[in-house]
Amino acid sequence: MTVAQLRLATVRRWHKELLGNGVSPVTAAKAYRLLRAVMNTAVDDGLIRRNPCRIKGAGSEDSPERPVLTVAQIYALAEAIGPPRYRALILLATFASLRWAELAALAPHDIDLDACTVRVTRQINYPPGSGHSFGPPKSRAGRRVVSFPDLIVPDLRAHLDGLGHAAALALTSADGQPLRHSNFYRRAWMPAAAATGLVGIHLHDLRHTGNQFVADAGANPRELMERMGHDSARAALIYLHSSAERQRALANEVGRNVRAALKKPGGKPKRSGTRMARKEGKAS
Repeated sequence: MTVAQLRLATVRRWHKELLGNGVSPVTAAKAYRLLRAVMNTAVDDGLIRRNPCRIKGAGSEDSPERPVLTVAQIYALAEAIGPPRYRALILLATFASLRWAELAALAPHDIDLDACTVRVTRQINYPPGSGHSFGPPKSRAGRRVVSFPDLIVPDLRAHLDGLGHAAALALTSADGQPLRHSNFYRRAWMPAAAATGLVGIHLHDLRHTGNQFVADAGANPRELMERMGHDSARAALIYLHSSAERQRALANEVGRNVRAALKKPGGKPKRSGTRMARKEGKAS
């Protein structure tokens, strides 16, 4: 079928089959948006007169918000995941907010235990077929240096010390080969998630959790963008939503600042005219 032969009815049928075959609504929406963009180009080039992608709402997605794990849950996963190399992976994914492809591409020298930083310069790619290759990060902002808390240094040091000087990658499979997401997910992640009662949790939820930890610690949008490796502030804003606890903490902080200001010389507020009038009215 040529581009010119594509009709609205055909697009409707294709979209319905996508959802009927088990494709998630989010994936179907992304596929639809891609097709719509292609057909918009065809309109611009004069190949067709009107875009046949006119299904109302088909390009919209309502992704459920991913869960934020607790510290206890993160360390439970790190304990249940098995080998020390995978424990290091769990901790780095969370506390350095790294993507899977970035984690799998790290070299030992990318992790600076003295500075408590990890340098991201590349990601691993899996071309169709077999094998792997290394390429630049997902975006230009993906090249970055990320700080992590020193509390995970002992775990990282124990892992790195066991690699040997010839190790090309910091995180590998049991036989020293580059990590493949499908194998790791099946052999290590799923058993650990089941053992900790976290079935349905994704590895990417660790990055999501780490980002939320940093936002809760007071990071601004620019700081979040740099840490996450994003060019746009849109993703960073996801982590800056408020909560009742956060609002209470902010109000308490304002109260502390005001009390401190009142204690300074000249910090006492002057009596307002309204209060003085009320007091005089009661006296009369």
